[in-house]
Amino acid sequence: MAKLPKSMERDLSACLQCGYCVQVCDTYAQAPWESNSPRGKVFYLSQLAKRTALDRMLGRKVEVDQEFVDALFWCTGCARCWTVCHVSIEFAEFWETAREWVVEQGKGPLPAHVQIRERLEENRNPYAEPREKRAAWWPKEVPKSPNPQAVFFAGCTASYRMNAPAKAGVTVLSRGGVTLNTLGADEWCCTSPALRTGQTRLTAGFAENNITKAERMGAQSMVMTCAGCYKTTSHDYGRYYGNPPFPVQHFTQMAAQLIKDKKLKFTKEIKAKVTYHDPCHLGRHAHVFDEPRECIKAIPGIQLVEMKHVKMDSRCCGAGGGFKSANNDFAINIAAERVKEAAATGAEILVTSCPFCVLNLTQGAKKAGVNIKVMDISELLMQATDPVPEAPKADAPAEKKA
Repeated sequence: MAKLPKSMERDLSACLQCGYCVQVCDTYAQAPWESNSPRGKVFYLSQLAKRTALDRMLGRKVEVDQEFVDALFWCTGCARCWTVCHVSIEFAEFWETAREWVVEQGKGPLPAHVQIRERLEENRNPYAEPREKRAAWWPKEVPKSPNPQAVFFAGCTASYRMNAPAKAGVTVLSRGGVTLNTLGADEWCCTSPALRTGQTRLTAGFAENNITKAERMGAQSMVMTCAGCYKTTSHDYGRYYGNPPFPVQHFTQMAAQLIKDKKLKFTKEIKAKVTYHDPCHLGRHAHVFDEPRECIKAIPGIQLVEMKHVKMDSRCCGAGGGFKSANNDFAINIAAERVKEAAATGAEILVTSCPFCVLNLTQGAKKAGVNIKVMDISELLMQATDPVPEAPKADAPAEKKA
């Protein structure tokens, strides 16, 4: 068994085993065994780091077993544990590094995650959908520019499972004067589903494809509504392939700028009380907190009310890190708890900035029996910027005959 990466060994030696992380872990709350907690997993990894020849001689079990693998993947990768860590272990990167190491030892990931990787290899998306239908969602009223200001990267969930955020995203940006296009069948998965589960070997090749194809299209920038795609493309590609040679923005960042520049015009008032859920990949991981709220507050008639846990302390929707693919029912349980927190604000609409969050929170609302509408922020902006139909012109009076 190979040694743990040095970065992990440093963090393991720093851990105080204080347990503050245990209290904020939503997956631990679903199955409250110490081995499932961040502290329990760190303790197990510490024993692996300290294993000696004497341990092996005495027959002490200091190895990666299936029980530990199950515990390591009993995690959404939300990294809320990072926010309360007294020695500032950056758990977002720590858990991904741990999973990558376990996979390299041939001990993981879980079967559901292996299936995702296999589908990526064969279909370039985790849903095993045909590549030629990747851009079937593109709205007819939005022209595709041969020289776009921005390539819109839809992502797999918006392309194949939940089209509304992508449709609304390109519609809103187009209304703001942004010329757009899509990679279509040449758009491959960003690889976030594989990357978060320790399966990193596909990322470089997929990154090269997406970046190169966007460059050939003459893209000045790349924009997406998916938080996972944004975090992977803007933060992770640099580690495994190279940073894109053009700016990468989340939809909310581009939309907020269009609003500030008065290029995106509001045509409708939406009288509603709204609360906002920070996607982990966009908020805690990438620190994009203000722009989504600026977009919401700019909509006439909207009242934004915040939940108890927001921004760096935001609770997870339950879908990330491969948790939903392997433990769907528990992922929906976590979403149900988040929806209850949203409902406690008195909000009528729960808004977020990621199609995967929309999907799981919608299922969570149904499970919790909570009557609250779950929407992507792009959908809300599309409603508020819907062009007002021109009034029909009166017929010109008939000319009098001489």
